[in-house]
Amino acid sequence: MAIITLTTDFGLKDHFVGALKGAIYKELADARIVDISHNVSPFNIQECAYILKNSYQSFPKGTIHIVGVDSEATPEIKHIVVLIDGHYFITADNGVIGLIISEIKPQKVFEINLPNTENGPFPVLDVFVKVACHIVRGGTLEVVGKSLDTLKDLRDFSPRIADDGKKIIGSIIYIDNYGNVVTNIQKSLFEAYRKGRSFELHARTSLITKILNNYSEIVNYELDRNRRKGAGDLLALFNSSGYIELAIYKSNLKTVGGASTLLGLDYRDTVTINFL
Repeated sequence: MAIITLTTDFGLKDHFVGALKGAIYKELADARIVDISHNVSPFNIQECAYILKNSYQSFPKGTIHIVGVDSEATPEIKHIVVLIDGHYFITADNGVIGLIISEIKPQKVFEINLPNTENGPFPVLDVFVKVACHIVRGGTLEVVGKSLDTLKDLRDFSPRIADDGKKIIGSIIYIDNYGNVVTNIQKSLFEAYRKGRSFELHARTSLITKILNNYSEIVNYELDRNRRKGAGDLLALFNSSGYIELAIYKSNLKTVGGASTLLGLDYRDTVTINFL
């Protein structure tokens, strides 16, 4: 049986996640459900996309991903189900899919139009669960609605190139559990414009001139301990998802703070790279 994943901004205090799982089990008693995250910041499409983009490929083909972030339908936002790279995504057409699949063409896109379904305040339960269970049973997408040709695109989240390729202007798209700050500048873009040049990365008042490949690379083990950089020092690295990330080495967001709090960086703040 196909896996159903859940990614929402519902949190765990309220009844919403439990109700979703109960509704799925009510229709599919032997369902396989995996929680990706329920702690996406409320209505934060970019954060949701970052989490899904870096997790969905770890699941087998045929997995069904329910995306419950900013999920209400409006005259401008449809409910959709998309088949991408062998995976099904059930979501609102609010831009999240375009951010997840930026370089992959969808195999199928359908607007959801289920009969006898009201446009209520809990569409993830009333609509998305029904579509997911339909797919698990072997149902086709053609049954749930009509085919679409386009998806909403959020281009304002892409880095900008300025000064004839001498500058990349990016922004913060994600802050993780450690307070590490992830930018929307990917390694491939950075290297394409760097062309062997030195550079300066500016984030508020911080200046960085080197990007590492892992966290512990900041430590020069050939130096005496009292001369090394280490815990509490700022670094930049290409993270496991291929994005430039700013971090405080071995920090704790809940005690001494992380890069987000210590550098005063928040979602959508600007990070600039100047090539010299």
